[in-house]
Amino acid sequence: MIKGFEIKEKDEKYVWHPFTQVKTDLPPIPITYADGSSIYDSSGKKYIDCNSSWWVNVHGHGHPHIAQAIFRQFQEIDHVIFAGVTHPKAVELAERIVHILPDNKFHKVFFSDNGSTAVEVALKMVLQYWYNKGITKNRLVAIEGAYHGDTFGAMSMGQRGYFNRPFENFFFDTDFISFPDKNNASIALKEAVQLFEKGDVAGLILEPLVQGSSGMRMYSKDWLNDLMSAAKENNVLIVFDEVMTGWGRTGKMFAMDYLLHAPDIVCLSKGLTGGTLPLGLTVTHNEVFEAFIDDDKTKALLHGHSYTGNALACAAACASLDLFEKKETLNNIKRITQLHSQYLSMFENHALVREVRHLGTILAIELKDENPTANYFSSLREKALSFFLDNGMMLRPLGNVVFLNPPYVISDEELQHCYKTIIDFLNKALKTQN
Repeated sequence: MIKGFEIKEKDEKYVWHPFTQVKTDLPPIPITYADGSSIYDSSGKKYIDCNSSWWVNVHGHGHPHIAQAIFRQFQEIDHVIFAGVTHPKAVELAERIVHILPDNKFHKVFFSDNGSTAVEVALKMVLQYWYNKGITKNRLVAIEGAYHGDTFGAMSMGQRGYFNRPFENFFFDTDFISFPDKNNASIALKEAVQLFEKGDVAGLILEPLVQGSSGMRMYSKDWLNDLMSAAKENNVLIVFDEVMTGWGRTGKMFAMDYLLHAPDIVCLSKGLTGGTLPLGLTVTHNEVFEAFIDDDKTKALLHGHSYTGNALACAAACASLDLFEKKETLNNIKRITQLHSQYLSMFENHALVREVRHLGTILAIELKDENPTANYFSSLREKALSFFLDNGMMLRPLGNVVFLNPPYVISDEELQHCYKTIIDFLNKALKTQN
């Protein structure tokens, strides 16, 4: 195995990392082992994986049930073309996904590679649905602050500005409604209704209840119910990006489980495979699917990926679903949710805290910043990141938002260490400001 100092040297020479400004960011930590709720660097130092490695490792690292499922599948089928071919694990996964989603409202599963591609597929479904029906509906609506991925369609539906400025001239037009916080909820709904009533809106895409990358911003299920009612009244297809909010993160299996209505299309990824292999799913109902059935072959959904329906990823996803069927997993989600609730007041009353947001296993603490328009590039981010790493926490703040979204196997003691360390950082940062 390459030693720690060699990893750093060769990484610097050969690797280009995501979301990283090489000139100003900390050098990457050489991780050589991962187990349960923690990862370990080349010196043996332990870091609690506070954000589940970009929110994917819901069951923790190295879960033996998922490992065995991948190994067994490799002995049978590693990967086969998925056009004109099928295989047992893809069929099993599709059937289980259809039945785990609420109210038997979903019937068909399209496979892709990750969250961004699941969103791309959903956008194509929406736009081609109306095209195939011969109806002119070509506008799309999203919510300000959204993040749906880094491919061009997904970026077009996301927040404009600091992430995407070099590419914005190439995006297709999107109508954005205001984020529905307490002050803007009625305004945002009115904006949406006015757009829907024009009659040319093909689809609405949103992260239900929680906008992840924009700072774990949360909004009311009642407002979302009203928005969905307005969309359905105006024949607008609804897409839920549950890439982050799915798989227990909101306290229920899916964010849509809180709602009166089901969307027309849902995008799934991240925790789908327990954080082991990349896989994206775009799931819809028969009404959408049937619009693509025609003697004209060009009306098919002419989209695919080399690794569509990958058998190993499907096996991992089925194993992850096995774990969600165990009471232990659901009890862990409840336990984390309750522990977060018990510690809310510790953060809410701190002089450096602007707002605390909590839903399910997600706890977000928005800090006051000297810059009132602070965003992802807040100066607090680097200070917090360094502090947490020094104290054994792998926690990448979203700008001035510190958040916990841990693996479900995290212990109470580890969570309490995280709470205490966050308070220690707040106290230190407050002294610095004073």
